[in-house]
Amino acid sequence: MARKRKPRGSDFKAKVALASLRDRKTVSELAKQFAVHPTQIHQWKKQLLEGAAEVFESSGSRRQRSDEEQESRELYEQIGRLKMELEWLKKKAAQFE
Repeated sequence: MARKRKPRGSDFKAKVALASLRDRKTVSELAKQFAVHPTQIHQWKKQLLEGAAEVFESSGSRRQRSDEEQESRELYEQIGRLKMELEWLKKKAAQFE
């Protein structure tokens, strides 16, 4: 019978990955300490190293990305409203024919 996975939060993953980067303990010691498979620790460490550059991104580029996301959300809302209006007008126009 297969064991079920324990859901791990991002805080826990970051804590384990940072501990592995410090090199004070071996990966097998950390695996025993945190009750996680050593391969999982290597994966979290790799993800941390790959995403580290995003931490030091300029706030302007992050702000620009969030502005673009906000604008696209607003545009999708407008598209939805226009579609609803078009359907309503088609329905009303069909009544007068």
